[in-house]
Amino acid sequence: MEEPRITVGICDRYPKIRGRMNGLYRTNGTSLTGGFTARPEGGAVVLGDDFGREILRAPEIRLAAAREATFTLQDVTIGVTFHWERREEQTFPGNLILLAVGEGKLTVVNELSVEQYLASVVSSEMSGEAPVEFLKAHAVASRSWLVAMLQREAQKAKEGREAEHLLRREGEIVRWYDREDHDRFDVCADDHCQRYQGVTRLAVGRAAEAVRATRGVFLIRDGEVCDARYHKACGGMTEDYATCWEEKAVSYLSHVSDAAQPISPVRTEADAERWILSCPDAYCHTKHPDLLKNILPSFDRETADFFRWRVGYAREELEGILRIKSGIDFGVLQNISPLERGPSGRIRRLRIEGSKTAVIVGKELEIRRWLSPSHLMSSAFIITAERGPSGVPDRFTLYGAGWGHGVGLCQIGAAVMAEKGFNAEEILRHYFRGAALVKRY
Repeated sequence: MEEPRITVGICDRYPKIRGRMNGLYRTNGTSLTGGFTARPEGGAVVLGDDFGREILRAPEIRLAAAREATFTLQDVTIGVTFHWERREEQTFPGNLILLAVGEGKLTVVNELSVEQYLASVVSSEMSGEAPVEFLKAHAVASRSWLVAMLQREAQKAKEGREAEHLLRREGEIVRWYDREDHDRFDVCADDHCQRYQGVTRLAVGRAAEAVRATRGVFLIRDGEVCDARYHKACGGMTEDYATCWEEKAVSYLSHVSDAAQPISPVRTEADAERWILSCPDAYCHTKHPDLLKNILPSFDRETADFFRWRVGYAREELEGILRIKSGIDFGVLQNISPLERGPSGRIRRLRIEGSKTAVIVGKELEIRRWLSPSHLMSSAFIITAERGPSGVPDRFTLYGAGWGHGVGLCQIGAAVMAEKGFNAEEILRHYFRGAALVKRY
């Protein structure tokens, strides 16, 4: 296997772009450097200088980086639709592609090698000061997920297959999300795929060292590169693949205890209540500020209650959120009832009942999306309702566990394992049971 190259969507459907080329870039025989602007006009990208003077106009503009050249973009949105969404200036290595995408919008794509990309991913997902064995484990998992996805997409294209991520039947909507939502690039730069926030995250830290030390190393099962998913904090037990995505068993993405001792999986609603209202001993159950500072980027540290959390809504507030996020008017909200859970307690089918209609929603991320202005921390929650004399709820409170979908590697748990002396291979074998580490290039 040769090292692949990848295209990453940095800014998707922006009305304008402003940035600078830090070094020499070439396009159509022209050499460019310094500040630039880009705007859409008549189905084309208009590339201009700092003063807005037009340099080039085309539906697609490809700028090839000379050696060591980078480009900087202003006002890049990160954490799109999540509770920590914000804008940053970010700098990227490799080639720059500007696309006109219709309706007066632009998309910015970065083309670079997989190993260049991974160094930024690892330092964007977690702090560059995290334990090096954890960063090495993360590099292998991220590399494996990426290449497995590229191979899967290539096979789908060869067979002419399209992804199906939405199931509608009477009274039920089941939806899940994967990178197939992108058609102009391989992956996006945000949590939907993998965080990729450029070389600014590499100014300090050990991420580049971890990527170099594991160059070309993959998780392999039955001769195939593993689709190695990961999340921020499982809450004590990781989740099965089918709870979040299509209905199939993936042996290396099955639930495991995030602890030295076995933990019983959730099987019933009584189990879920006991589990979520408890604080078990688990690797990702840590609030040590110095450790979290070394593990998490600064914006993730703003989320303090990730192992167990609580969210409360007045009934009218939640009715409004549901109307906006689902597009359904439930009327007066009456009941929210879990119908099916995975072993970590994450809900995969949830019934929402109002005076006008009742709908069953799934899967894990769609449930989180419907019940929050951004996203709930996870779908591992129980619901209590405070009811008035008429029996109509006045308020709903959700008590939850974990942060993210829960499948595969638990990032905080894995970092704590590294702090306790586990090496990268031991960490990966814990979370991806039955997978082996193999160097492919």
